[in-house]
Parts: sequence; C-alpha cells; structure tokens
Amino acid sequence: MRTLVTGAAGFIGFHLCRRLLEEGDDVVGVDSINDYYDPELKYGRLGLLGVEREDAEREAALRTVSADRSARRGRGAFSFRRAALEDRSAMESLAAEGPFDRVCNLAAQAGVRYSLENPRAYVEANVVGFLNVLELCRASGVAHLVFASSSSVYGLDEALPFDVHGSANHPVSLYAATKKADEMMAHAYAHLYGLPATGLRFFTVYGPWGRPDMAYFKFAKAIVEGRPIDLYNGGDMLRDFTYIDDVIEGVVRVLDRPARPDPDWNPRSPDPASSSAPYRLYNLGNSAPERLDSLIAAIEKALDRKAERRLLPMQSGDVRATAAEVSDLERDFGWKPSTPLVEGVDRFAAWFKEYYREEKSEGLKRDTEARS
Repeated sequence: MRTLVTGAAGFIGFHLCRRLLEEGDDVVGVDSINDYYDPELKYGRLGLLGVEREDAEREAALRTVSADRSARRGRGAFSFRRAALEDRSAMESLAAEGPFDRVCNLAAQAGVRYSLENPRAYVEANVVGFLNVLELCRASGVAHLVFASSSSVYGLDEALPFDVHGSANHPVSLYAATKKADEMMAHAYAHLYGLPATGLRFFTVYGPWGRPDMAYFKFAKAIVEGRPIDLYNGGDMLRDFTYIDDVIEGVVRVLDRPARPDPDWNPRSPDPASSSAPYRLYNLGNSAPERLDSLIAAIEKALDRKAERRLLPMQSGDVRATAAEVSDLERDFGWKPSTPLVEGVDRFAAWFKEYYREEKSEGLKRDTEARS
C-alpha cells in the first residue's frame, strides 16, 4: 500500500506513520510544522521516522512540495513533504505525485481554546485544507479516505455516552464546528464521486510524544516544575481518556476496510453515522470515562510528586463530560480500546521524564558550545 498521512509530524500522525511503516506500507507524510506548540517535538518525531531536521525545515519545501528525504523504517519507505493543507498549489502538486491507495487526514488546527483567539486559522486549515484533501482524493482515485473528527462535535449534548447515531448539531466551539463541517464535506464527496470516506471521532487521546497543549501534558510539566495546575470548572470534569496505541490500532483497522453504502439506510429516517453513499462515522474512545481527579492521581503517582491545584471557572467552548459509545466499532471491527488510564499514564510519564532529561542535556550542550 502507498498511504498518504497528513499531520505526519503531529502526535497521532507520527504514531500512525511508524505503525504503517512497520507493517510494510510506503508512507508519504505531510506536515506544515507550524508553531501552535513547540516545533521541537515535531522535529523529534520526524527524526524517529528518519527525516533530518535540516531537511524538514527547509523553506523551499513549502513551495516545491518535493521529497526532502526517503527513509526506510521496518519494511516500508517513508518520505516527507513540508506543506500546509490550505496551500492549494502545494496540494495539487502532491496529488500529481500520486496515486495514493489510501489517505489518512490527521492534520488540523487543533485546540478548543485557541479557536477563540484565532478563528480564521481553523477555517483555513480545517475547512479549506480539508477541501484540498478531498480534491486530492478525487483526483487520485483514492480507495479510502479516513479522517479525524472529534468528540467536540457533540457540544451541548449531555446524553452520555455520546452516540454517533445522534445529530451532534450543537457544537460550542469553532473548532468543533469545523470538524462537523469536515464530516458533511466528506459525505458530499462520498455521494457525488463515490469516494469511500470514514470519519473517526477521537476522544481525548494521550500518551508518549503527545501534545503539550493537552491537560495531561500541562499537568505533568507543571508538577515537575513546581507550578500549580489549572482545573477548570473547579475540576468537575469527566473525560474518556484514550491511549495512543488504542487509537492507532483503531485507525489501522478502519483504513484496511473502506466504507461501503449501508443497504439499510433510510432517507426518511436518516442515520448520521452511515449513508446510501460509501460513508461511515465511528467513535474512537476508551468508553470508560474518568474524573479529572483520577488523571491527576495517576500522574502524581507516576512522577512521585504532588500537584498544587488552582480551581478556575469553566472555559468558553469547553464541555463538562465526554464518553464514547463504541458498539458500532466493536461490531464492525471486532475490537475496542481497552488500555486502563493508570497503565497509559505510566507509559506517558516514563517517556516524559526521559524526553525532558534529554532535552535539558541538549540545552546545556548548546549553551556550552555558544559560550565557547
């Protein structure tokens, strides 16, 4: 298989590329390496995929969308293009380099709170960028598009667990609204052009090489640095924490099974999770929501340090609770996520301590070289 993965330097994208390479796929990774969070993490992930930093950060790559380097990992070959999805000419050039058997779109402007500060970035990356992905798929005759949606689309819905067969028509952040728009756009292309498309609503993904803007990462960093952790809604939050390895297992299983039309779909009582077109939606979550206190306790134990808490009001665009109903996923793929929170946090903490130990060592080395 030749698989295109957008957001390849991102948290989920990096782990997916590594898994696909181990399974023998040739993988083309695309990422803009923006500075929404520390780009050092992104360069570090790419380094593990065989892409040197000096190649990844070349400005010329933004214009030419040429392969900076091809590295063999496991049995598959990896090549990287630095480009933003909203760059139409770059995406058209990438389409011309096809064909691709499968596309997994994980690139997006992420983060609920940042969407309050910079809404245009979300429309450009998540709507315009996703349109360019859809056009690439149409031009390349892609056999299956799998794309990242989010539990955020459930918005004002308080009926737990969240069910993909519900409408999810009341998002409370622009980020969530753009993800809902992606689902609708994918369905339109599935209907118009027969593009098999499957959307996965991710639920609070965590683990090694994760995103530093996520709560678990922020908590760990604050605890290690002796700073208080911020608990919104006074800490009264419930989340369906889903470990990265479970997410990747789910994505790979879905990639291997292109969406098909649902023969039982009824236009007089339309099911949002399927269609007469080759289109499907699934929740991808642990289906075992935990209180924020449980997450904090697990991090404290893994780091052997206590957290100082600072209670704050609910943030605009946030929701109090999430929980995934995953019976469709289990029925269609014979599997569901199952990693316990404590186990996943232990693995994250082990990586976290090692990563920042190495980062500190590298920083001291750079300072010494600069002084000399």
